[in-house]
Amino acid sequence: MIIDSHTHIFSKDLIDRRNELTERDERFRECYASPKAKMVTAAELVQEMERAGIARAVVTGYAFADGTLCAASNDHIIEAIKAFPDKLVGLAAIQPLEGDKALYEAERCYLAGLRGLGELTADGQGFDLTEPALFRDLAALTAKYKGVIMLHASEPLGHLYPGKGKTTPDKILALAQHHPECNIIAAHWGGGLPFYELMPEIAKALSNLYYDTAATTYLYRFGIFRAVCDLAGAHKILWASDYPLLGQARLLERVRGEAMLNEIELEQILGGNAARLLGLEEKGE
Repeated sequence: MIIDSHTHIFSKDLIDRRNELTERDERFRECYASPKAKMVTAAELVQEMERAGIARAVVTGYAFADGTLCAASNDHIIEAIKAFPDKLVGLAAIQPLEGDKALYEAERCYLAGLRGLGELTADGQGFDLTEPALFRDLAALTAKYKGVIMLHASEPLGHLYPGKGKTTPDKILALAQHHPECNIIAAHWGGGLPFYELMPEIAKALSNLYYDTAATTYLYRFGIFRAVCDLAGAHKILWASDYPLLGQARLLERVRGEAMLNEIELEQILGGNAARLLGLEEKGE
């Protein structure tokens, strides 16, 4: 079973409100102001999945700075997993700075069938991952529901691109150290965090942290797959496209042809790890 662990969808209403949203949210404007930046609905994603031969996809909306907009995005994610229960797995956007309001929204989404929180963006939402108490209740709630927290991560060096920020490996590590009870996904290869797993104390602290491969084409040579397998282990890598930023079918083709992975590693990365992490195996999926 192939699982795309990181995709983005929007309701028709939010797509139609693109110009308004770019005025209300600076980070959203950076990523979506260009008409070339695609915004797709759940139905369009499922069509792409069928063309690419993908069984399941983890869907997120957008983590706005305004929690009210996060809730509107979550409403579409909830409806999407109801419409495509055998295809889509949902994550909820929340604004951690909103305290009890964020906790309420997170639990609302868990009770509605979503499997975690994400893709949260410290840069765009203005929170500090190194603050020990910020995620205390959210992490406990996520552990209670056996969910995950997905975080946008960025490299501390290298080329610039829309959405690059300052959520660097040290900050992702701080969250993992503060909340070892919670499973965390560091998107975009964790901004280079896998390298530090060569340090035994860092590997131990990151035992419940996983790396997704979203947007690989824009970030690294495909040797990154082999490198992170050797650094952290294939069991910690979740294949992800960041669709619609990247086409799923072409990316799958490149991973199979260029990533230098054996069949066991491919099985783990392309779906096995995500199925285990998200509890899909429990239903025989």
